[in-house]
Amino acid sequence: MKVIFDTQFHMVYAGDPAAAMGRMQAAVSLLPPDVDLIAPEPATPEEIELAHTSGHIADVRREGVYDIAALAAGGAVTAARIAMEEPCFALIRPPGHHASADTAWGFCYFNNMAIALLCLKTENLIHSALVLDIDLHYGDGTVNILGDRDWVHIHNPAKNRRQEYLNDVEAVLSHHKVDMIGVSAGFDHHRQDWGGLLETEDYQEIGRMVRAAARKNRGGCYGVFEGGYNHQVLGRNVAAFISGMAE
Repeated sequence: MKVIFDTQFHMVYAGDPAAAMGRMQAAVSLLPPDVDLIAPEPATPEEIELAHTSGHIADVRREGVYDIAALAAGGAVTAARIAMEEPCFALIRPPGHHASADTAWGFCYFNNMAIALLCLKTENLIHSALVLDIDLHYGDGTVNILGDRDWVHIHNPAKNRRQEYLNDVEAVLSHHKVDMIGVSAGFDHHRQDWGGLLETEDYQEIGRMVRAAARKNRGGCYGVFEGGYNHQVLGRNVAAFISGMAE
């Protein structure tokens, strides 16, 4: 399975937990040995403008993080295009699901998931999509950008019991027959992270369910890295999700 990654993502570009030193090392160090690492190109200005206003893009430039944010967005776009043929995971940062068209917060700058799906739709590669956001925090930016578009469905599971959460994921995947499933893959719902809910094996099961649903739909699937802040368990959780998608 292909994983999108660039060593530039190791760079500490801000003082927030998503940009923390060692976070990407923790995620990369336990990747399954058979993954194929692919370096992305930065998203083009035209691709970023599919989701964001010129004023917001200018704000990101003024903050001095445009280059790394564009590279992350490009990683998501690359993963989405690869997912037309096979499952893929974008191991990127900064994360994106709190970035709206003209504002951003929560450690995000550009909405990587929205940019990727809008690229596919603009290029007529897909007609419909499901965004499954398994991050602990509600992906308000993704909803703000994509929520009023009739071709995309967005689901943020909101269950506080482990099995109910997994059942909810399975139900939404079964309900929607779409060309593409994009997972905003946050790992901060883990029992030893901020959310205190899921086990490592649950991320593998979610990855497995996503891949099975994509097969049933005769469509594609990919994941985009969002949250996850306990470096001691992050690598295992990322590897588990990727392993599930690769089955």
